[in-house]
Amino acid sequence: MRDQEFANLKAFFAVAQARNFSRAAQSLGVSASALSQTIKGLEERLGVRLLNRTTRSVSTTEAGARLFERLRSVFADLESALEALNEYRDTPIGTLRISAPQVAMLHFIQPILPAFQAAYPDIQLELTTDDSTTDIVAQGHDAAIRLGEFIEQDMVALRLSEPLTQIAVASPKYLQQRGRPQTPVELLQHSCVNWRRAGEAGLYKWRFFKDGTPFELSVKGSLVVSDCAVALQSAVDGLGITVWIREWIKTELDSGTLVPLLEEWSTPFPSFYLYYPSNRQMSSALQVFIAALRQQH
Repeated sequence: MRDQEFANLKAFFAVAQARNFSRAAQSLGVSASALSQTIKGLEERLGVRLLNRTTRSVSTTEAGARLFERLRSVFADLESALEALNEYRDTPIGTLRISAPQVAMLHFIQPILPAFQAAYPDIQLELTTDDSTTDIVAQGHDAAIRLGEFIEQDMVALRLSEPLTQIAVASPKYLQQRGRPQTPVELLQHSCVNWRRAGEAGLYKWRFFKDGTPFELSVKGSLVVSDCAVALQSAVDGLGITVWIREWIKTELDSGTLVPLLEEWSTPFPSFYLYYPSNRQMSSALQVFIAALRQQH
């Protein structure tokens, strides 16, 4: 096989995996238009259409799906062969792609970055902040951090935290002006900072417990954000009530910058996990990354 043919197959695999030309082009370091021409040329040489394209989506044809599955096995074998060479190196090398929501990126990953990059300079770490529940395999990630409830069944999951607690919080200034809600239903009479998860149309529903039974509440307010940190800062600034993980705002609570509300209704939160596909051999780069996370937490 000539080098160009291999590159073209790799290009097709990237598009079929991402189901998106722009994302695939970004991962390959080329333009979307150049990648489209590459796929078109490959299809012409093979004499068969591999992809169905619309203005909004990309999917494989029957022939493309069969080729994709064969290439998945071939590229996995190549990756394993290259990974085996790490046994002969002093330190791991390669690219490690990790996806995590912003709160997990800030709490789990950011603190380990200085020491990790100093210890493993040959590992290229690609971090994607993503609050949606995307398919990490389709997106080309090696691993991701998510809450346990959002992890697919065919994944190996390693717990990073103890169960957490979600509470409603507001600033003293806001409570002085608007009063303190005594029940979750009273939140409907307050200004709440709403949050919309990326890729979802609806707003995040706040969760509470009553007599051991969970329930959800759609709160109201004039501010909707997609960034949890913005929601928290808005609460600090007195713009409304928001919800956050109690264990991660201890400083604000202890100082009185934020006041906990409705604590008897507070919702237990599942733990955060790092997870990766069960059918993929763990690379040495991922092994040392997990070790760094566990040492920190």
